[in-house]
Amino acid sequence: MLLFAPLIVCVSALALDYLLGEPRRLHPVVGFGRLATVLEKRLNTAPDMPLRALFSGMLAVLLATVPMLALTIWASVRLDGLLLMLVQAVALWLAVSLRGLSEHGRAVAAPLAEGNLESAREQVSRIVSRKASELDGRGVAAAATESMLENGADAVFASLFWFLVAGIPGVVMHRMVNTLDAMWGYRNPRFLYFGRAAARLDDLMGWIPARLTALTYTLSGNRRLAWQCWRKQAPQWDSPNAGPVMAAGAGAMNVRLGGPSPYPSGVKQRPTLGGAQEANSTTIEAAITLVRHGVCLWLVVVWVVTTLIFVVVYL
Repeated sequence: MLLFAPLIVCVSALALDYLLGEPRRLHPVVGFGRLATVLEKRLNTAPDMPLRALFSGMLAVLLATVPMLALTIWASVRLDGLLLMLVQAVALWLAVSLRGLSEHGRAVAAPLAEGNLESAREQVSRIVSRKASELDGRGVAAAATESMLENGADAVFASLFWFLVAGIPGVVMHRMVNTLDAMWGYRNPRFLYFGRAAARLDDLMGWIPARLTALTYTLSGNRRLAWQCWRKQAPQWDSPNAGPVMAAGAGAMNVRLGGPSPYPSGVKQRPTLGGAQEANSTTIEAAITLVRHGVCLWLVVVWVVTTLIFVVVYL
């Protein structure tokens, strides 16, 4: 049973996510976000002084993550058996957000399919930082589709990867770093230097999961086009991890993503990703399906690998 424990924990966590979704109250990530806000206000006092802001950001990352990381390491060492598996399942459930991803995507797709552009814009503004009021129907659909693909990597596959590699400490550390990057990783005068440590650490922790996610999307859709888009288009993207994920995902669905997009700071010219099909409400659902099929593929791979190890060791 100990050998199959990681698989059992992953299935249990995903089952909890499917049945319960994200906790509506007292979510640990929300509490961690409040701590991050306090730390930023206290430490980011000189954003116009690069060296000071850089070291302040590094200190903030340490203060935010080390206590919880130490607690999770202690729990992993002291707990064992069914109690450890239970704690692992709960921790992974709180990090994985497959149901939440689906709910947010469908909240955009439903009004968009009905022709209610204003409602679709309002819903997409909850999950992307773009200026939703200036998006047309295709822009709303593309933004939501990109969010499904990218958050599939960050909130689903990366969590599963870090749990399988490093248990509770791994999954909790990744979730904390990813949250800090989402809050501090902006390239504006206030966070350009202060948020750099969090952004670089998030890039580092996301490097392998992003490429495994891109491979997962490739295997789960139009393989030839996904591989071509990953190889040719991903290097043009400004994010080293989002590029492979979204290029492979867009190619797997043969949908065109990227391109010019309005942000509060102005229109951002982004490379075009994917194939020929225009984004619409159905491509949002297709992206959700791609993530779900990828999760099933991961579980099958973990089961096969675990079974092979069992056969080699015990038979």
